[in-house]
Amino acid sequence: MVTIRLSRGGAKKQPFYHIVATDSRARRDGRYIERLGYYNPVARGDATETQLDMDRVDYWVGVGAQMSDRVAKIVKGCRKENAAA
Repeated sequence: MVTIRLSRGGAKKQPFYHIVATDSRARRDGRYIERLGYYNPVARGDATETQLDMDRVDYWVGVGAQMSDRVAKIVKGCRKENAAA
């Protein structure tokens, strides 16, 4: 099954996450099918916290991919932000 989840990067105490579509059996930071965007929880200044390709997320969900709880919350916030803009 395909899962949309976070893949961690960044330095110690400076997390940076890629939002990826991956096989659910793959390791967290292992091989992925497609990179859909990123999430930077410690963004400061002009840095953007979230960048996401919503068309590709909709495609993967449409073909049966399951989102992790955290990614679902990020996508929901991104949709709300885009609707307000």
